[in-house]
Amino acid sequence: MKNDTKGLNTICTHVGELEDNEFKGAVSPLYMSTSYQFEDVAVKRYPRYYNTPNQEALGKKLAALEHTEAALIFGSGMAAISTALMTFLQSGDHVVLQQTIYGGTYHFAVSQFERFGIEYSFTTGWEVEDFEKEIKPNTKVLYLETPSNPLLTITDVKAVADLAKKKGILSMIDNTFASPINQNPIDFGIDVVVHSATKYMGGHSDICAGVVAASQEHIDKVWQTGICFGGSLSDYTVWLLERSLKTMAIRVKAQNENAMQMATYLSQNKDVDNVYYPGLEDHPGHELAKSQMNGFGGMLSFELNSGIDASLFFKELKLIKPSMSLAGIESTVLSPTQTSHALMSPEDRAKQGIKDSLIRFSLGIEETEDLIADIEQAIAKVKSMTVTA
Repeated sequence: MKNDTKGLNTICTHVGELEDNEFKGAVSPLYMSTSYQFEDVAVKRYPRYYNTPNQEALGKKLAALEHTEAALIFGSGMAAISTALMTFLQSGDHVVLQQTIYGGTYHFAVSQFERFGIEYSFTTGWEVEDFEKEIKPNTKVLYLETPSNPLLTITDVKAVADLAKKKGILSMIDNTFASPINQNPIDFGIDVVVHSATKYMGGHSDICAGVVAASQEHIDKVWQTGICFGGSLSDYTVWLLERSLKTMAIRVKAQNENAMQMATYLSQNKDVDNVYYPGLEDHPGHELAKSQMNGFGGMLSFELNSGIDASLFFKELKLIKPSMSLAGIESTVLSPTQTSHALMSPEDRAKQGIKDSLIRFSLGIEETEDLIADIEQAIAKVKSMTVTA
């Protein structure tokens, strides 16, 4: 449900905040209780029921940001993704998943669905036609991710949403890489939006959380599954996440600008083979990204020349951190084959185009000239090692 009366930064700062009626503090009070009164109350509150004061308030902010009627906050991105998928799938059902998706989602599908009698197919690409040819009579969900992790492929959100509606299938999207600042899939007809809130929503590499946002009808169904799985988030972390969301629009816009500058620099660097960033005009999904995104995002990937060892490159960086996650205010790099997509087989990674030399680069808010200097000194050291050897 789009809020047309408030600006983005206003929504980030004020929607869903709790009022401190006792002391009139400027920020939401934190309610740490895990036990609430059950008699003579309108709502029986319990942390696992996603309805403590802080949980409830944060859900309103998240829903406003994603233009939905409601949202739930979970203990991790995978808790949100797995709960949402298992809400709308049961034994005998079939789900179509985009080929290029987060490795954790891929692993969940291949390791768990068969145990529950759920069939699944991965698309051979990320075009709407790739989804359509995998649909079966028992298909219940189309699952997509755009921009995708880690190769930043772009899928036509509206086309997949329209296909799902035509076939009477639920559509679900992982919107983590874009964040609600850069993309609002509900506006294009998607039914359910999921996030790893650990990333841009948290934004400071100190929170692990997940989000499901959708219509009230769909959220009511997710809630019924969620209270059984028990993947709720502690109120202290909920409070920290609300604090972080207040600056999300400012952070993400700065990261967008840095990523565009770094992608341009890397694409002109003779020591780099390929750069994957939808903001570059030669990216295959550039025009589509322009039509469905408000910004191209703070994530990119690149491959060093074959003569430059990526593992040695990581070790020589002084400012940019080789680190497991993404979307913090500090710039980080990682090897998807060793981290985010390590649970995929080498054959399946090859099908997606994920090479061992691929480096995923999450842009922070530092000055880009400092990041460029760090990359250049690291490459120079690795090349000097190679010459010496």
